[in-house]
Amino acid sequence: MDEFILKVAGVERKLPVVRIADNIKIASFVILGDTELVSASAAALKERIPEADYFITAEAKGIPLIHELSRICGKKRYFVARKSIKPYMSDPFVTEVYSITTQRKQLLCIEKEESEMIKGKRIMIVDDVISTGESVRALEKLIKRAGGTLVGKAAILAEGEDAMKRDDIIYLEELPLFPIDPSDAIQ
Repeated sequence: MDEFILKVAGVERKLPVVRIADNIKIASFVILGDTELVSASAAALKERIPEADYFITAEAKGIPLIHELSRICGKKRYFVARKSIKPYMSDPFVTEVYSITTQRKQLLCIEKEESEMIKGKRIMIVDDVISTGESVRALEKLIKRAGGTLVGKAAILAEGEDAMKRDDIIYLEELPLFPIDPSDAIQ
């Protein structure tokens, strides 16, 4: 199996390189359960992000990062846009997103009570990886619809050339995509 060595916020990880489509592989970056990497990355991001009233992320891999970042920034609350409407949600705010990792359309939604808390506040989008930017755009729509002000977008990694070239995101390191030659058979 191919591996990619990632060094971020003073932490090194060997990431497996996995095929996600006929023409592309990615280095599989999963922060769930990696306390050392999450803590180091949150501390490094804290030094680079603008002041915000609240942070928001998309369910699920960004949750440990946003939790730790909120904790060290002294925030008592953060928001997680869920990937489906839950029975307990009253009048949820909903938008659609196409994710490179799930390779299908998904919903992102927040509870009405959360949208009321966002109204008039400075909101920072936080995620583990920004690749195509689709999740970020969906979160931006939710923030705008709720009446919040987007103050920035931050991630541990910018994945792929398009994300790396963006000047509207704050990230700690770059993560390349691995194109597959069309003449190679699917392995």
